[in-house]
Amino acid sequence: MLGLELVVALGIAVLVSFLAAPHVRIGAPLLLLGCGVLLGFVPAFREVELPSQVVLLIFLPALLYWESLTTSLREIRIHRARIILLSTVLVVLTAAGAAAAAHALGIPWGPAWVLGAAVAPTDATAVAALARMLPHHTVTLLRAESLINDGTALVVYAVAVGIVAGDGDYTPLSVSGLLLLSYTGGIAAGLLVAWLGIKLRRRVTDPLLNNVTTFLTPFTAFLLAEEIGGSGVLAVVVCGLIMSQAAPRVVSALARRQSRAFWSFSTFLLNGALFALIGIELHAVVRFHSGGDFAFGLLGVAVVSATILAIRFAFLLVTSYRFPLRSRGPSRKLQQISNRSWAVSGIAGFRGAVSLAAALGVPVLTMAGTPFPNRGFIIFVTAGVIVVTLTLQGPLLPLIARWARLPQDTALEHERKLAEVRATEDGLLAIPRLAAQLGTDEEIANRIVREYRHHLRVLRAEEGGTEEKPILQRRTQDQALRLALLVRKRTVILQLRDERTIDDRVLRLLEAHLDVEELRLTRPDYGE
Repeated sequence: MLGLELVVALGIAVLVSFLAAPHVRIGAPLLLLGCGVLLGFVPAFREVELPSQVVLLIFLPALLYWESLTTSLREIRIHRARIILLSTVLVVLTAAGAAAAAHALGIPWGPAWVLGAAVAPTDATAVAALARMLPHHTVTLLRAESLINDGTALVVYAVAVGIVAGDGDYTPLSVSGLLLLSYTGGIAAGLLVAWLGIKLRRRVTDPLLNNVTTFLTPFTAFLLAEEIGGSGVLAVVVCGLIMSQAAPRVVSALARRQSRAFWSFSTFLLNGALFALIGIELHAVVRFHSGGDFAFGLLGVAVVSATILAIRFAFLLVTSYRFPLRSRGPSRKLQQISNRSWAVSGIAGFRGAVSLAAALGVPVLTMAGTPFPNRGFIIFVTAGVIVVTLTLQGPLLPLIARWARLPQDTALEHERKLAEVRATEDGLLAIPRLAAQLGTDEEIANRIVREYRHHLRVLRAEEGGTEEKPILQRRTQDQALRLALLVRKRTVILQLRDERTIDDRVLRLLEAHLDVEELRLTRPDYGE
């Protein structure tokens, strides 16, 4: 029963936090963290602990897959040099800096490196939740970094844990081999699963079975990569990026609608539940320390947090001159504003699920049967660093973003208009030929030609800025009337069902058609 109670409590926490966030002007992830802390005081949840395998096998594959599906591969290609630096060099420097800071506090080098590797990677889900107000290209860069840097950090973590636990004899050559295997194995597993997924989805025409394949894809990629020694995280990311390019050609419209609804809803719940679980887990973390140990742990949190933030700022400042985020505009002022984005990226280096899973995954005993040195300190400081990045850097991000005065993203809207005009023009030219091939009645073809021409006039009028107000007014009036008619249709159909004139199955069938029409009418681009 405890599991069911926890699920209900997490669901209520997600609902309350997202409803309250706009009113209290605090980010929903921070409220979820607070709700988790409060839930930890409930006697039934005091013993709840979040196993690292749960995070790695249940939460991460689903969340990372959705992030990969919805990110921009074009932006990743444009900024690939910067992303590679952030996900490799910066991770190693951060791990080394955090390890040096912990060692300066008296922690032996081995456990210090375990701690450094745990706090080194940024978290994709935290970035996605807290950095939404930033321009599109900045968010894409942050997400790409967070999606890829886990592979580097987890290899450093595994080596450090193995050395401390006496689980192997590591040399610089063997460590390089492990890092190479992590990346190549993860990429290979992602490519293989994506290829199999594309082949299977071409053959499975039933939308529900097609989405079963979609559901299994990230978990299969993760497990396969881990079995061959590769990075499961990288496998999921590679698979997701490939599927984002291939899916529009191999997936039907109905299957795509179902998939989008499923993944957006499930990842929304998983993401929210994860923040709340981190809050609950803080109670178990605090129990690792007491008295003088607790004060020493807080000192460790402060020192390590300041160290990783300073390293990130310094690295981004230096690399911003080598790889500037160039503005598409010719203005020098825009160029200077764009280069300020290093400060925004620096404050947006949030830590989250991967760091917590790594800390909780530290073994209790070494191979010799002795307690793993400083395990409690590692878990406590890692959890503390996560809390600091979410509660301090999270609220600071909007302030830094306003100071940076990053230019608004207008390219996407221009590209959308261009694509719509080109597609409509091509369709208008193709109507006579397609109508002849399909044997379409001339009256129907002429009506479609008139609709396409009207749509094209609307697009060109908006592009040129002429007659915009009358067009918007007509569109709004048309939308309002059609929605009002839908309400009347629903009322009549429900009345017929209540009078037992029609069956419930008929109601559901008609209701589904009305739902599709309502969704079409309420789309932001309706009438364009």
